[in-house]
Amino acid sequence: MLTKISGGITAPQGFKAAGVHAGIKKNGKEDIGLIYSTVPAAAAAQFTTNQMAAAPVIVSRQVIENGKARAIIINSGCANACTGDQGMTDARVMAHETAKALNVDDCEVLVASTGVIGVNLPMDKVTAGITQAAAGLSENGHEQALAAIMTTDTFSKSCAYEFTLGGKQAKIAGIAKGAGMIHPNMATMLCFITTDAAIAPSLLKQALSQAVELSFNMITVDGDTSTNDMVAVLANGQVGNELITSTDSQTYREFYSVLKTVCTELAQLIVRDGEGATKFLEINVTRAVSFADAKCAAMAIAKSPLVKTAFFGQDPNWGRILCAVGYSGAKTQPDKTSLAIGDLTIVVNGQGAASFDTTKLKEVMAAKDIAITVDLGLGDASATVWTCDFSYEYVKINGEYTT
Repeated sequence: MLTKISGGITAPQGFKAAGVHAGIKKNGKEDIGLIYSTVPAAAAAQFTTNQMAAAPVIVSRQVIENGKARAIIINSGCANACTGDQGMTDARVMAHETAKALNVDDCEVLVASTGVIGVNLPMDKVTAGITQAAAGLSENGHEQALAAIMTTDTFSKSCAYEFTLGGKQAKIAGIAKGAGMIHPNMATMLCFITTDAAIAPSLLKQALSQAVELSFNMITVDGDTSTNDMVAVLANGQVGNELITSTDSQTYREFYSVLKTVCTELAQLIVRDGEGATKFLEINVTRAVSFADAKCAAMAIAKSPLVKTAFFGQDPNWGRILCAVGYSGAKTQPDKTSLAIGDLTIVVNGQGAASFDTTKLKEVMAAKDIAITVDLGLGDASATVWTCDFSYEYVKINGEYTT
């Protein structure tokens, strides 16, 4: 049984967190966050596929190879991306200073950054902030750590659950940031998950990979994949369940299900906070020949500026949706393709439905949460992608991002 609980990222046993203002952000808000397991923990992470990966991504990729970590140090306000050798040095210094403050090894610290690309970190402020954050670690530090990872987010994104695992009452929690430059593999997003479940590092890695594929890799705001994306999970085993060592076990299935729930909830919150967004759109593609085709078609719809602006303007221009399906690369057959928006059938077998009511469609498109379903009529595979609309505010936010 899955029960929502309070306490955020420090709800699982053996975790502390902190968030401080070090002076990276000009607005006076928290900009250094720290998450810490008081005992050794299994660790897994997924990173951006952008080949311009930021320095902290490169450093954290190296750390995560051993499947263990104790701490995650995060800064916001500066991405430390496209910063060359100095950026790599700064990311390693962040890990070292954190490790020194916590009395752990450098190879037990993951590093994450988010903010403006091409700017060097003010390391005097960063190192002072790390010292302050380490001194302020607390089981009640969830809100401060969460605030410290935010940039253009308009609301905080977190969740925590209690669940039964091998007869024990385990806990899992996650925090995330992201609102713009969001597209799979992954996006301008950071996500950190803690759990007191005991699971082998190799299985934790597999569970996270599968969960990310069906959550964070199924969202898009604007089609841009960032340089800094990271999803990391620490599992410290403090609940005392028998170590999960097989994917065939019931406990693995239980753990994976809960992890996917957390990832999906946080992914959807990111889309709901899409820069300038006024609508949350769920794109369902059914009866495709493969999951890859279903996702391909759904993603083409989700990232189409024409589709997104139509939903913002509540313009019942449904042809834009089928157009996106047609160029997506997914196998399609027009005379077998149908479309519904909300509970209203718009297209049947490639043609506008005889009873199609544009007035009713305008009413459906006026809602804040809207489901779009495309039935390709060719197979048994399906996929769901989540996105948002494009508004005037999106252009304003990104036209003035650094000014």
